[in-house]
Amino acid sequence: MNPIRTRDRGWLRALGGVTGPAGRLVCFPHSGGSAAAYRAWSPAMPGDMELLAAQYPGHADRIAEAPAGSIAEIGSHVARELSRLDPARCVLFGHSLGALVAYETARAMRDLGTPPRALFLSGAPAPLAAGGGTTHRADDEELWQALRDLGGIAPEIADDPELRELLLPVLRSDITLHETYRPPAGAEPLDCRIRCYHNTGDPLVDAARAGAWDAVAAGRFDVRALPGGHFRFLSHPAELIDDITAVLAESEVLR
Repeated sequence: MNPIRTRDRGWLRALGGVTGPAGRLVCFPHSGGSAAAYRAWSPAMPGDMELLAAQYPGHADRIAEAPAGSIAEIGSHVARELSRLDPARCVLFGHSLGALVAYETARAMRDLGTPPRALFLSGAPAPLAAGGGTTHRADDEELWQALRDLGGIAPEIADDPELRELLLPVLRSDITLHETYRPPAGAEPLDCRIRCYHNTGDPLVDAARAGAWDAVAAGRFDVRALPGGHFRFLSHPAELIDDITAVLAESEVLR
């Protein structure tokens, strides 16, 4: 299959219909993840909150497309697509790779004059500490095993050779974007509310690395620890969703 760049599918997927939403939560997947990773979040959304998720090129229904060239490229496309939607208070959430994509989207939205009201970040070092690493250069077996060890590969997929062959190029591309990311020089801090999460059993991000996100915050910033490993948000999302919706209920975020 030859990768192609298409423009008709768009960068966002609606995960539950809301007519005339007062607000929208836009979620960004981790490496190898698709918009469907957030489908289980839909029932927990407030009735006037639209749930959207980014679909990166090369993933799921965009599998025939060439992957994005950079995290900033994804953020720019998503921000422009959001600017064409009916106005609504917008907040962003991203996990791991998705946290950096959410950050770059927030910057692009600000440049367009429509900054998000809040930014929720999970399982990723701050931009100045992001990048680096050589996992994307590992051979297929080492790369697959590293992701299995983190809990990012479902057991029913891990031992399926056909699915592995299909997913490995996508995973490698995403991890390459993550490990070669460099923050923009001289980027201005964001004025929106920022909350950062880290899981106490996550070997990639501890409290100190989560707290370093305060360097991108000009407004209110805080960190919350949650139990579990790097991918707990996939298998046990309830506590994270509850915390996000509680913050969304605060008048200073959604007013």
